[in-house]
Amino acid sequence: MEGFVFYYLVFFQFLVLSLLFHSTNFLSFVSKFRLIYVFVSVFNPKTDDETPFTYEQKTEKGPEGWGNINPEWKVCNTGRFQSPIDLTNERVSLIHDQAWHRQYQPAPAVITNRGHDIMVSWKGDAGKITIRQTDFKLVQCHWHSPSEHTVNGTRYDLELHMVHTSARGRTAVIGVLYKLGEPNEFLTKLLNGIKAVGNKEVDLGVIDPREIRFQTRKFYRYIGSLTVPPCTEGVLWTVVKRVNTISMEQITALREAVDDGFETNSRPVQDSKGRSVWFYDPNV
Repeated sequence: MEGFVFYYLVFFQFLVLSLLFHSTNFLSFVSKFRLIYVFVSVFNPKTDDETPFTYEQKTEKGPEGWGNINPEWKVCNTGRFQSPIDLTNERVSLIHDQAWHRQYQPAPAVITNRGHDIMVSWKGDAGKITIRQTDFKLVQCHWHSPSEHTVNGTRYDLELHMVHTSARGRTAVIGVLYKLGEPNEFLTKLLNGIKAVGNKEVDLGVIDPREIRFQTRKFYRYIGSLTVPPCTEGVLWTVVKRVNTISMEQITALREAVDDGFETNSRPVQDSKGRSVWFYDPNV
């Protein structure tokens, strides 16, 4: 490859000199200059990386540098309540709190490739959850592979995020973890849409979020952030303890649907910086 580049450069320089020295008038020079421009455009395409951010570590646009890419993203590097974190049983405080009250309902939805992930967003009223007397409306869900949160150092194969917002603009996210095993029923119904999404929005018809089945009896809760830029803090996280299953075909479909380079789209675990993590177990 390096030899090809060398001979290409030599040939290009020869072509430029030849055209310039044999130009007899300005119009001839202009036309030949255009020929050079076309040649360069074809054989030397633009190589600038236009991706806003990546998950590739130890690179300029990777997770360690997100806060330097855009001034509005600086909290990605300077924040004290960043997500995801390791949910270690040794550091959690037991709480006797109601998990949440769920009132989901079927509503029209679409599926979109956001480049870095695949998102299902509800266009109608898909219901809400109520946490500590605050209502949070379900807006969308998306997936990260492998999981972003770890439990006692264990990273799982997939993590689903159900994103909710309150009337005052607060965000609450439910995280559901998955490991390889039996196919997930919810993803089975979405598989055709995932494979067809490409770069366009695909109408899914009516989707019932209640089909995202997960156990609510035991969970972790803490205050964190969005796990992608701008890494906004103040997010109320609830991560379900019980791990669900997903098939390799479903993981592969999600990875193949995103843009190149985002097949793995998990932010590394962040420093908890001494913040409180609560664990709810009705049996304790």
